[in-house]
Amino acid sequence: MTVLLDKTFPRSVDSILETIAARKAKVLELWLFDDKAERLALENKLAAMGITARVHSSYKPLVYACLEDLKTEGLKSVAITYPVHEAAPEHRFLLEAYPLAELLKPAAVSFTPSAKGTDLNYGLELCWHDGRTESRKVFAPNKLHKDCIGEAALSPTGWVRWADGSEDQFDTDYEQLFAAAMQTIVAHDWGHEEPYFEELNITVLHPSEDEFLSMEPVDAMISLREALHEDFYFSLLEVFQLKSGRPVGDRGLMPGQIVPEILKGTRDGALSVTMELRPLTVDETAVEDTEPVEMLSTPFTAPRIRRELATIAGEPFAALSRAGRLVEARYHKGSERPVMISGGQHANEVTGAAGAMRSGLELARRPNAHFTISPLENPDGYELGWRLRKDNPHHMHHAARYTAFGCDLEYRPAEAPFETAIRFEAERLSGAKLHVNLHGYPSHEWSRPFTGYVPRGFEMWTLPKGFFLILRHHESWKKEAHSLIEQITERLSVNRKLVDYNAREIALYTEHAGKPEWPVVNGFPVMISVDDRHRVPITLITEYPDESIYGDDFIQGHTAQMNTALAAYDIWQTMDLPEE
Repeated sequence: MTVLLDKTFPRSVDSILETIAARKAKVLELWLFDDKAERLALENKLAAMGITARVHSSYKPLVYACLEDLKTEGLKSVAITYPVHEAAPEHRFLLEAYPLAELLKPAAVSFTPSAKGTDLNYGLELCWHDGRTESRKVFAPNKLHKDCIGEAALSPTGWVRWADGSEDQFDTDYEQLFAAAMQTIVAHDWGHEEPYFEELNITVLHPSEDEFLSMEPVDAMISLREALHEDFYFSLLEVFQLKSGRPVGDRGLMPGQIVPEILKGTRDGALSVTMELRPLTVDETAVEDTEPVEMLSTPFTAPRIRRELATIAGEPFAALSRAGRLVEARYHKGSERPVMISGGQHANEVTGAAGAMRSGLELARRPNAHFTISPLENPDGYELGWRLRKDNPHHMHHAARYTAFGCDLEYRPAEAPFETAIRFEAERLSGAKLHVNLHGYPSHEWSRPFTGYVPRGFEMWTLPKGFFLILRHHESWKKEAHSLIEQITERLSVNRKLVDYNAREIALYTEHAGKPEWPVVNGFPVMISVDDRHRVPITLITEYPDESIYGDDFIQGHTAQMNTALAAYDIWQTMDLPEE
């Protein structure tokens, strides 16, 4: 193993005491990246020194101000004016207020943009049922800076307001840690040939607790550790994309497996980061996994998927991952029109693998069914997901999204396909014209606090919006594509619980992201587009908000995935199809 960086950072809650003592301040306000307990402890420590202080959260300041400082009993309405900064997307601070529209119920919550400028204050007009009213301002401390790829970014930061009315921005320990790690990556000589490494591991110790927010339809969560994982992972991809000469966002990049492990440190310990190059592992999760497939409350293990797949009659076929794991599939030949079904392309999207496996088992019981099933296309990423969930089971873990090459398997070249060979072979064996590709996305908010907050290139997926269907088709298959999505959503809409779930998610999304550009068909958000990149003329992609869900929520998710695959298969048998 090669160690690139091993460094600790003094806690902001400690170093700020020295500055306060030097200024001989008696009253002040602070904004830090720390959880509620840590910020309250600092307030108490300052009070013992005779200093009155209020320590706010730099991350999602409006949400925390309402959770910690707002008496909501009898609250009738909250009218919020959010900042519109000239250096940020127009709805940036509306997104950052998520999920207040739900948390403040039954009070009526409304959002109005301010005039575009540089003011970073939310305005609140509060009204109680007894007739009381109050106006408040909530400051959102941000700094305008160049991020790790040289893009201008408006990002949350540390701030202090002194008793004399002056104020200062400062980089907190949280920001310093990220900056030091990214600078190390940028300065390192990676050579000129992809992949640059096997595993690039970033292990961070950070003492913050995750904040769980009880709300419908599923619990939301705010996590400083998760936000750090997300910004590390995607920022590193962007750095390597630029190094390789590729455009930012290129999914064919193959840097190697990037693994941020953001672990919970102790309260009295400094923040630390260790970055090192490690060999790839071929370890496999050993977890008791005996629940019936229809009642599966946690993700399948890879051994369980192999066992279930082996029960499906047909021709086995396989591909090999970068780490040497098998990608296994079955071709079940029948007299009906063939369909390809796959899951686990993005391996942290766990209802896709479960739903694909269940749909294959169900179709195999039918006498004439004709399909290929590859439920776990990315086993290297899937095992990384299990590894990361051991410490942080409620995080979305996008580091497990791509293969051990660091690329999206759909973008691998035919001459060196590795995992993607499973699709090439499924197409060759079946001749299918429809590919049902089961995916997921975050079930709670996704942010990148050091690079402008909103995930670059994935802006559409910042907030959950229910079970989303994407249909891509060749130009000459437009009529069939629209008919297919209409019929699938009509069949799925029989599940009123799922439709109601979608309605609540879409409503909350709309309040915090604005009016959506995509239509809702029979209660399901959809997106239909021409895409001749796919070899199969019609590809149906599902997107269930599944990253970090368990129990009944997980069961609902993989059941919806299975039902979608089965609906698509059944409807496909009845359609008049063109020749291509």
